[in-house]
Amino acid sequence: MREVLRELRAWWEAGEPVAMATVVDTFSASPRPPGASMLVGADGTAVGSVSGGCVEGAVYEVGQSVLATGTAELAHYGVSDDTAYSVGLTCGGQLDVFIEKVDQRSFPELGDIADDIDAGRPVAVATVVAHPDPSWVGRRLVVRPDSAVGSLGSDRADAAVVDDTRGALASGTTETLTYGPDGERRGEGMRVFVACHAPKPRMIVFGAIDFAAAVAEMGHFLGYAVTVCDARPVFATPARLPAADEVVVSWPHAYLRDEADAGRIDGRTVLCVLTHDPKFDVPLLEVALRLPEVAYVGAMGSRRTHDERMERLREAGLTEVELGRLSSPIGLDLGGRTPQETAVSIAAEIVALRWGGAGDRLSERQGPIHI
Repeated sequence: MREVLRELRAWWEAGEPVAMATVVDTFSASPRPPGASMLVGADGTAVGSVSGGCVEGAVYEVGQSVLATGTAELAHYGVSDDTAYSVGLTCGGQLDVFIEKVDQRSFPELGDIADDIDAGRPVAVATVVAHPDPSWVGRRLVVRPDSAVGSLGSDRADAAVVDDTRGALASGTTETLTYGPDGERRGEGMRVFVACHAPKPRMIVFGAIDFAAAVAEMGHFLGYAVTVCDARPVFATPARLPAADEVVVSWPHAYLRDEADAGRIDGRTVLCVLTHDPKFDVPLLEVALRLPEVAYVGAMGSRRTHDERMERLREAGLTEVELGRLSSPIGLDLGGRTPQETAVSIAAEIVALRWGGAGDRLSERQGPIHI
């Protein structure tokens, strides 16, 4: 929903109904992840994508039907279906798409949810997408860290889903959960799609060098909230780092320790150490590699710099397990030379580690593209 929120809110505020199609589950090589959304307006306008173009035509038709009837539908598209190739899903993947009618009457909480998302406040929407009792389908809970609004149909179901949704919200995970018809955790029959809208993940770049500007731009492109930190005020300026959301003048290790102590580092945070100066990066990596939760720690430097850095870190008492969390030299081997090319290689490594990619050429691999 986040990617089509501006258009969705405009229709909602104008009092116009819209069909919202959301990917709620994927299998094999699905081209879009859970949470990808497409809108079908009453005027025939289509916004967004659920499959990168493969099944949009079929979803558009279902969206028009949902607008006319007001009845939500859970559609499945995949190569096992007779209609798979007729709708264009030829990549070998499968996906479930939930299509519902959205207007002020059916979704009165949308305005507050949009405000939360725009302000960076964590909020999740749990929607029943399948249930033996059709009257449950489309019911939703709006869950925040300290509150929950709405009901799925019973106190038991509400309690189970709120508890699990708060856990998903803490980790920023969007997923479909399965329960028994009344919220039994070991049962089947009720499927609940939990769309988590947590603040953007953070990318912290240490070292305000020319490479940092390119890495910050790439981080912004990937959807991170980017901070660049350097102890040298002459280099750490917004003018030199226009893509950064925040530029901080501080000793890197002190800044990272303070951010961690304040709870502003989590399992989605990526750390890019570009200083390649031992007086900065060794104390910084001592803190970074000991953090309990962080998605990525990469450090720039030559092979010689890397070897010397590793020796200093061992002397500082870091274990081999802690050192094993370090990606150094940073990035994938793309053969790049310029700051922009280096930024692409760093971004490629972050993406590969996030999704379990090998970094190989797809033309030289067999099997599905998306695992």
